[in-house]
Amino acid sequence: MSSTLFRTKKVEQSILDTEEPEHALKKSLSALDLTVFGVGVIIGTGIFVLTGTVAKDNAGPATALAFVAAGVACALAALCYAEFASTVPVAGSAYTFSYASLGELPAWIIGWDLVLEFALGTAVVAVGWSGYIQSLMENAGWTMPAALGSREGADAFGFDILAAALVLVLTGILVVGMKLSARITSVVVAIKVTVVLVVIVAGAFLIKGDNYDPFIPKEKPVEAGASLDSPLIQLMFGWAPSNFGVMGIFTAASVVFFAFIGFDVVATAAEETKNPQRDMPRGILGSLVICTTLYVLVSIVVTGMQHYSELSVDAPLADAFKATGHPWFAGFISFGAAVGLTTVCMILLLGQTRVFFAMSRDGLLPRFFSRVHPRFKTPHRPTILLGVIIAVLAGFTPLTELAALVNIGTLFAFVVVAIGVIILRKSRPDLPRAFRTPWVPVIPILSICASLWLMINLPAETWVRFAIWMAVGFLVYFLYGRTHSRLARGEAAKEQPSAGGGGTP
Repeated sequence: MSSTLFRTKKVEQSILDTEEPEHALKKSLSALDLTVFGVGVIIGTGIFVLTGTVAKDNAGPATALAFVAAGVACALAALCYAEFASTVPVAGSAYTFSYASLGELPAWIIGWDLVLEFALGTAVVAVGWSGYIQSLMENAGWTMPAALGSREGADAFGFDILAAALVLVLTGILVVGMKLSARITSVVVAIKVTVVLVVIVAGAFLIKGDNYDPFIPKEKPVEAGASLDSPLIQLMFGWAPSNFGVMGIFTAASVVFFAFIGFDVVATAAEETKNPQRDMPRGILGSLVICTTLYVLVSIVVTGMQHYSELSVDAPLADAFKATGHPWFAGFISFGAAVGLTTVCMILLLGQTRVFFAMSRDGLLPRFFSRVHPRFKTPHRPTILLGVIIAVLAGFTPLTELAALVNIGTLFAFVVVAIGVIILRKSRPDLPRAFRTPWVPVIPILSICASLWLMINLPAETWVRFAIWMAVGFLVYFLYGRTHSRLARGEAAKEQPSAGGGGTP
C-alpha cells in the first residue's frame, strides 16, 4: 500500500497530459503578463487591509520589519518555485511539483491544501474590497445596512452582499478566457500601483516623528479580541511569546505573510505561458521584489501619518488620510484599493481553479471537472463551482478568521515545494532546468525553516481548523482519489492480463 501512496508521476507524462485536446489549456501569457499577474495579486490585502490590523495588535510602526521578515521567507520559497515552474510547466503549482517528486499522497495533501488556501484567500480579499466600497459610499453620504455590509461587527445573520457579488462577476470573466483576464489585470494594476505611489509620496509630507515613538511597542497596543499567542512555541521551547515587542514583529509577519502569496499563484499559470522556461522565473521573482519594496515604504508612511493605535482595521490607508484632514486623498485611495483588490481576488480564484483542474485531470477528483470549454479553452466547470462556493463563504465569514487560515496553508505549500526541489535534484538530475535554485540544499532548507517558524507563530485555533481540513482531505483521498487516479488505473490495466490467466496484452 505504501508503494501506491507514494507513486510519482513522471515529469514527461505531466507535460504530455497538457497536450490532450479536451484537457489542454490555451497558451497565451507572456513574461509581462506573468509579472503583471504577480504584482496584481501581491499588492492588495497586505497594504490595503491588513496593515492596520497588525500595526494595532502586534507590531506598531515596526510593521515595516514584519513585511521584510515575511518577504525574506517568501524570497527563499520563490527561488524553489522558480526552478519547479520552469522545469515542470504544468498547471497546479505545488501540487504538480509534489506529484513529480514526493508521490501521490503528498501531492494530494498539498493540492487539497491549495484548494483551501486560494478559496479562503479569494474570500478574504472580497471582504476587504467590500470594506473599501462601503468607505466610498460613506464619503458620498450613504451607509450600507449592517445586515448587508462587512462581516466585521455585523449581525450574526448578516451577509456581505458586495463581497459575494464581486466573486460571481470575476468568475464569469475567468470563464471567458485568460487573455481577457490579463488585459483587465494590466489596466487595474496600473491604477493600483499609481495609488500606492500616491500614498508613499503624498503621505511622506504628512509624517509626524512622534508617531514612530515607540517604533517597536513594548506593551500591548490594544486589547485584541483573541490572543495570538502560540502554545506550540511554549510547548517546543518552554516559553510563551507575547503579542508585542520583538515577538510581535514575527507574529505580525505571520499575518501579513498572506499578502505575498501572489508569486505561487503565478506558478499555477505555467501551462498557459508561451515560454514558461524563460518567463516563469522572471514573473515570480520580479513581482516579489517590486512588491516587497512598495510594502515596506507604505507601512512606514502610514504608521508615520497616524499613530498605530488609532489606525483603522477595514481601510487603514484611506482613514489615515481622513485623520490628517485630507479626505480627497482618502476617496482616491478607497477607489484605487477597491479597483485594485479586484485583481487580487480574480487571480487567487484563477489559481484555485487551475489546481482543482490539474487534480481532476489526474483523476484524484472527478474527471468531469477536467474538460475545458470548447470555445474559450478554460476550465469552466470548476471555475463556476468554486466561484459559487467562495461567494457564499465571502458573504458569511469574518475577515480575521479567514486570513490566518490562508497563511498556514501557504506556508505548508512552501515547505513541501522546498523539500520537493531537494528530492527531484537527487532523483532526476537529468531533467533540463532553465532556472536552478542556487545553493541547494541550503536555500531550500532555509526556506523550510523560515516557513515553519512563521507557522508556529500562528494562533492555535488556526492549527485546529487546518488539521480538520487535512483530516477531511485524507478521507476524500482514501475513499475516492487513491482508486480513481490515472496512475492507479494504469497499474490496474498492467495487472489485468496476468490476473485473467492468458488474456491478450
